[in-house]
Amino acid sequence: MKKHIALVGFMAAGKSTIAKKLARKLGCAAYDIDDLIVEAHGPVSDIFYSQGEAAFRAYERDAIEHVIEEGAPGIMALGGGAVTNDDTLKLLKKRTYRVFIKVAPEQILGRLRRSPTVRPMIGPTPTLNKIKELYAQRMPRYAHADLVVEADTLSTAQIIEQIVEWIHKKKIEF
Repeated sequence: MKKHIALVGFMAAGKSTIAKKLARKLGCAAYDIDDLIVEAHGPVSDIFYSQGEAAFRAYERDAIEHVIEEGAPGIMALGGGAVTNDDTLKLLKKRTYRVFIKVAPEQILGRLRRSPTVRPMIGPTPTLNKIKELYAQRMPRYAHADLVVEADTLSTAQIIEQIVEWIHKKKIEF
């Protein structure tokens, strides 16, 4: 059975951009899980505020499962909190190769401040303390990835090259 590559990491780590470019380079499909949720259920922030995080995480798990079951093998960009759901994490461990795009909280803060998108788990005014707190909660789940890319000083192209080298070394096929 061929597996997908699931890009995991904190919000604003660049997972969506990396997934699209990596998939293009490898000639495989790219899936942005948040985009699939938005298509089916509306804006992420609306779901969080009107239905709660649990509802969003259920939609997220369903979207991931749908891609795994129905989609051509490829690269999935997951939301930063996807791994916080136990069922989702079990599914990812069993059916994907997980690649953690590791970016320091200080860099995340800068990216979030430049972004027009309000992240429901951080709010409209991101702070380093809030990011560090959430990062610390999630780190044990990120750290068990099959590959950890220390992305702080790397360009997108360098991150992609590291992942491609790892894919070739592991003889992963799509």
